[in-house]
Amino acid sequence: MNWLQRHWDARAAANFMLGGAGSGLMVAALLVADPSILIIISLVLVASGLTAVWLEIGRKLRAVHVFFNPFTSWMTRESFAALLLFPLGVGALYLPSALPFAAAAAAVFLYCQARILLASKGIPAWRAPEVVPLILSTGFAEGAGMALLFASNNVLLGVFVVAVLGRAAAWWRYRGAVRTSALEPAGRVLVWIGTVAALALVFAPPLAGLAALAAGLWLKFALVTRASFNQGFSLPHLPVRGGR
Repeated sequence: MNWLQRHWDARAAANFMLGGAGSGLMVAALLVADPSILIIISLVLVASGLTAVWLEIGRKLRAVHVFFNPFTSWMTRESFAALLLFPLGVGALYLPSALPFAAAAAAVFLYCQARILLASKGIPAWRAPEVVPLILSTGFAEGAGMALLFASNNVLLGVFVVAVLGRAAAWWRYRGAVRTSALEPAGRVLVWIGTVAALALVFAPPLAGLAALAAGLWLKFALVTRASFNQGFSLPHLPVRGGR
């Protein structure tokens, strides 16, 4: 018997949505002439996502425990990546040479988020290896799309197109490995709005970016809150009651 997990709700989903888009935006900031506004928005998004998941914790002071297991926990590694991201991001506002290091920390943060889902072995929709490229490509597509709301150049547009197509490929690969009706509506939005419409609107960069961003956020919300069914229990050998 499968049931929908209740431990991670919309607040946990917000961490993957805001943190993923924010980290992708930090990477996209490498491609614009004046990245200051993108850096600030990136840090705000990542901080907002972490705050949302912190609000989910019953005993707030226990959040410090997340730093205690760097060798076994991807949540711990995500937290350390965030600790690097924030000072490097702020430093990049004043020292442009720090931006590549901030972008690298953001990419590590995004990778940790993908591995957090993969490590949840009891949930079939999360434990498939294909979830890692799906989360990574979604974050990069969202980041490039959000960057198009503020700036546009040929390099950024080219990276946006590649990221959107890469995300579509990752989705089809994931869908082939994990069949769940809970993700089909969000998957159709990702294909038709986040991919087809986004690419058709590439000559109107802000609209293209908005389409790609919205579709990616909706997919991650559905993945965390609507497709997160536990596997249930399996008893391959039933106990035999002795006596007669």
